Amino acid sequence: MNIYVLMKRTFDTEEKISISSGQIDDSGAEFIINPYDEYAIEEAIVLRDKHGGEVTVVTVGEEEAEKELRTALAMGADKAVLIDSEELDELDQYTTATLLAAYLKDQEFDIILGGNVAVDGGSGQVAPRVAELLGIPQVTTITSLDIEDGKATIVRDVEGDEETVAASLPLLVTAQQGLNEPRYPSLPGIMKAKKKPLETLDLDDLDLEEEDVEAKTTTLDVFLPPEKGAGKVLEGEVEAQVKELVSLLKSEAKVI
Repeated sequence: MNIYVLMKRTFDTEEKISISSGQIDDSGAEFIINPYDEYAIEEAIVLRDKHGGEVTVVTVGEEEAEKELRTALAMGADKAVLIDSEELDELDQYTTATLLAAYLKDQEFDIILGGNVAVDGGSGQVAPRVAELLGIPQVTTITSLDIEDGKATIVRDVEGDEETVAASLPLLVTAQQGLNEPRYPSLPGIMKAKKKPLETLDLDDLDLEEEDVEAKTTTLDVFLPPEKGAGKVLEGEVEAQVKELVSLLKSEAKVI
């Protein structure tokens, strides 16, 4: 099987994000593979080991993203591709999906996997946009995947319940927590990753111009949510507490 994984470099979820002049200040921040994309990488490796073939991990980013691509190779992926976005002023979901689809349309693939969402942006748009651009079926938030004879049987999360879906390959799916338990790169895996192919492409390689991938959205402002106020402990008889609670919900919380 020819298996491709869409990966994103994101902030470590333990990082404390700061805002400077309406922009996220990432100086000194630790970056990792988007956690949901780790599920996709793990599932791709499991499929490769069962059915044979190759796993190629693809990301859009700048040179720094090579570190996360090498981590994916150390986990067990066979190849990595960096689509260099350094010459672009601004990226959004449209830009990223267009770049990924421009690369993938010239590849032979059986299945494409990605994370359900990225923990930094959380839009969940990129992978479905890629599927739409490639004209292939998509199934999101999957928690189980079985492929036999060119057909996939998928269990997906639907608001706390489950839905079973059957689909034919080629197919794009996005991984939800619970699909698997991603492996840690082993020392032999890390050593092997240094010798595995990592290809870097730019707009010219994809036959694209800057206007072809120009962002469709503009970020007007970025700000942190307000700090939580101190909680209140209500005392007295239950009836009095209920009256006080209702009063507070009306006058302070303004939710009723």
